[in-house]
Parts: sequence; C-alpha cells; structure tokens
Amino acid sequence: MFGPEHRPFHDEEFSVATEQELEQARRANAAKIHAAFPNDFRPSDEDRRKRAQIVRVANDDAAKAALPQEDALTGSEPVLPLYGRVMAKRGPFLVIQTPEGRAQAFLPNKGADLTAAERAQLEALDLADHVAVEGPLMGTKKGDAAIKVLRFRHVSKALRPPPDKFHGLKDVEKRYRERYVDLFANPEVAEVFRARSLIVQALREHLDGHDFFEVETPLLHTVRGGATAKPFSTHHNVLDMSLYLRIAPELYLKRLVVGGLDRVYEIGRNFRNEGVSTRHNPEFTMLEYYMAYATFEEQMDLTESMIRHVAARVRERFGDRWTAESSVALDEPFARVAMDAAICERVRRSGEEALSTTVFDGQLDEAVLADDAKLAAVVAAALPRLPEAARKPLADAASRGERIYALFEHLVEEDLEAMYRSADGSRSLPVFVTRFPFEVSPLARRNDADPAFTDRFEVFVGGRELANGFSELNDPDDQAARFRAQLERQAGGDEDAMDYDADYIRALMHGMPPAAGCGIGVDRLAMILCNQTSIRDVLLFPLMRAETT
Repeated sequence: MFGPEHRPFHDEEFSVATEQELEQARRANAAKIHAAFPNDFRPSDEDRRKRAQIVRVANDDAAKAALPQEDALTGSEPVLPLYGRVMAKRGPFLVIQTPEGRAQAFLPNKGADLTAAERAQLEALDLADHVAVEGPLMGTKKGDAAIKVLRFRHVSKALRPPPDKFHGLKDVEKRYRERYVDLFANPEVAEVFRARSLIVQALREHLDGHDFFEVETPLLHTVRGGATAKPFSTHHNVLDMSLYLRIAPELYLKRLVVGGLDRVYEIGRNFRNEGVSTRHNPEFTMLEYYMAYATFEEQMDLTESMIRHVAARVRERFGDRWTAESSVALDEPFARVAMDAAICERVRRSGEEALSTTVFDGQLDEAVLADDAKLAAVVAAALPRLPEAARKPLADAASRGERIYALFEHLVEEDLEAMYRSADGSRSLPVFVTRFPFEVSPLARRNDADPAFTDRFEVFVGGRELANGFSELNDPDDQAARFRAQLERQAGGDEDAMDYDADYIRALMHGMPPAAGCGIGVDRLAMILCNQTSIRDVLLFPLMRAETT
C-alpha cells in the first residue's frame, strides 16, 4: 500500500542499542509529555466510522486517484480523524495502524504549523506510540492517501521498543507468547482472528436458521464423561468436592433433549489433559449440537451444509486470501465411506505414488475384516513390520472393533486426501467416515442391521479430523452397561475412560426421543478455512511453558 520504503517500524533515526537503552530513551521522551498516559481521548462512533472510511480509501487505487493534491486543497474540505499506533516514520509521513488497516498522516515541514504544545508531543514521539490527528484527506505525490495534519495529539506511550525494524516479529514462540505484539507487528495475524470470529458467527447463523437453541452448560463436572479423554482435576474448597474441567458438554446437552429442548447447541471451551501438537491444545473450542427425531444421516446433511455455509461467509468477506477451497472441494458433495470399506480400498491401492506404503498388501479384505480370528492373525503377523506409531495400538487391541479402528487410524487416515478426490481430481474431497465399531463408540447407538458397528461418523477435511457425530444412544440399560465397561477399562489402567454417570442414566430413564448429535472443532475449522498449519495460529493465547528467568 505504501511502497517498500514503508516497512514496519522503519525509522531513519533508529540506531543499534540494547533494549534497556531504548526503554530508557522512551522514558525520557515520556517525561517530556505533560501526560504520557492521558485518559481524555474519546472518539465518537462517527469518528470510528470516518476512520474506517479513511482506511478504505487508502487501500483503493481508484479512490486515491480522485483525491486532491496538497496544493489543490481549498480549506473547505471536511476535517477527518485518524488515530491509532504509529508503525513507521519517514520524513513528513507517519504510518498509523488501526483495526481496519493502515493509513498515512502527512505533517508538512515536520509539523511546523502545529502549536508549540503539539510540536513538543511530536518531538517526543516514538514508534509504536498511539497518536490522534485531524485534517483533510489528500493525495500524495506518490499516489497514496494521507491526512494533512492540522491537529496532533499524543494518546499513549509505548515504553518498550517494537520488534527489529526490518524483520518484524518472526520468532514463533515469542509470537505466541507475546500475541499483543504479534497482532500489531504482523497485520495478517489479526486477519486470521477476524476470520475466526466470523466463523463462529456463521456457525450460529446456520444453527439459528434451523431452529436450534443456544445454551450454556457447566464447565465444572463431578464425573468425567462425554468423551474418552484424560481430564484436568480441581477441587472446590467450600463444598470439599473433587471436580473435573469439562471434557465435553455432550451429556448435559442430551439431558436438555430429555427435558424437551429438541434442538440445542453450545459453543464453548473444553479441556483435555493431553499432549500439545499442531492439532491439539489442552483447552480448545467446540461446537456441539443435538437434534431430536433425527438420525446420523440427517446430522451428516446438516453438518455438510453448515461447513459449506461457513466457508461461503469467509470467502464473501475475505475473498481468496487463504484459498482453502483451492485444495479442498467444499463445493462438491462430500464423500461418504464406511470405515471397513475405506481400509479395504486403501489396501487395494497400496503402491500408488500418492499413498504411503503399507505392509498389508493383498492381505486385508472384507472377509478378513469380518472374521476376528483371521484379522487377529493377519495383524499379529504384520506387527514386526509396522511403523512404531501403529505397532502398540494394534498390539493392544483386544477385539475386532478395536483392531479395525486402529487400522483405520494408522493405515488410512493420513491418505484420505489422496484417496477421495473431486470430480476432476484436482482437489481433495471432505470425507464422512461411517460405521465405527461398537467398542470405540461408548455413547453411539448400535446399527440396527449390524450391532457390531454404530451409527457414527467423523468428518475429515484436508486430511484433518474436524467433527464427530452419531445417532444417540437412548436406551438407559444399554448406556449403563457401556458405562460399566468404561469402569473396567479404568481399572485396567485406561486414563481416558469415562466414569459411570448415574444422573445421566436417570435422565435417560425419563425417556429421550431418538436423536442425533455432532461436535465440530472450531479451532480446526478455522485452521482449514484460514489455511493455517498449527492450532496455535488460530488461538490468540495458546498454552505455553512458563518462561524461565
């Protein structure tokens, strides 16, 4: 917008110095100002609208070309406000950053026409300070837009220097830890979080448009449930109770379905005491939604339309900034494939260049997957040749269902992008994987035709697991038996297994209508639509190790 000379924090007076020396110099400048941190600057709503209009003009070539040059100003032009953080100083120009973007302020003769008090504030200006100027909007000789400054005032002092003048804030850990600097040093970062906010808004739009009712459920639980994951533990002193931070809101939302709220959803934080990776943060945002008188098929339809709606809203607002849809065919019908069929398809295609290799070439087919003894034998024979990550889960699998699930996770999941493609083959398709084994689906309804499997699905977009949903289990006796099986897993050392939730069983005994539910990882959806490779890039404040002194 301003040309290469207007790099962030470029100041021809910037000299090499220690951070401590720079801070001391800034404190000296602050001492020259009557109030380094005044509290009397109050822009109106109209001022904010005018500032946003200035930024729009500054980023529109046609609008900039129509602006009068300085010597054509008559003095009758409207006086407009521009305020924000000073990002660069170059000659008579200041580059000012606002939430809407950047615009320039022009100080002819370096502010010689200002009052003595205003000049004193200008002389004490450092990069990253907040200022406010007023004046007419004009065109510069280089074809940019600028406010010709008639009035200038200091608004707030920055006592710490900004990042290195040419390079901005590049250190990844420092960016995450000091997000407050990252946001103004790297403007594209703020755009990701604006998009994230729009994504949440669009999710609400879609569900509200389908007569869903937004609710809030507890974050503090007396039992761990709603998902298989290790919880965070805490304690309430007055009640002398051990509590868990919420793993998932599922069981509370389904209590509301029992209570007659047929369509409910919640967008909120969940907490899982697990590892940190590019796809996992111990606290994260989930959308969960439940619909009475529906099955997992209707839930798949709703989920597909919602993802498509959210993507359209992001594209409408941000255009092709991230081009997520250039690699994922969100505009085509999503693929739907059973888990065991996906395993067989993957084995049949072993050796294709686009797929990773497998040690199961020609040994896994529908007949083997359907026979627990044959499947166990094939897996046992292949164990020594398996990658280390797959070896333990398959060795620990104690049933056909657990083996099928482990095979999918470690054989198929990473290749879904290559296996399921758009009509022209140029993009990957989002994939609904269905027919999850009963053993790994403690809350899902069994399939009526084949009770060894459940009416459950997971959604994978761009190779990333995004959502999990199923027809809900509303038989209290079946659910109680599954809770007891979870207790057995706990006794065997499984830290992710659920507790027995007696109150939830009591709720089911009051009668829950047939229903279907789904949970979408909001952080992962933001990663996909904003083309970010790490979950930390879509969390304003990801969890970091404590700083060492």
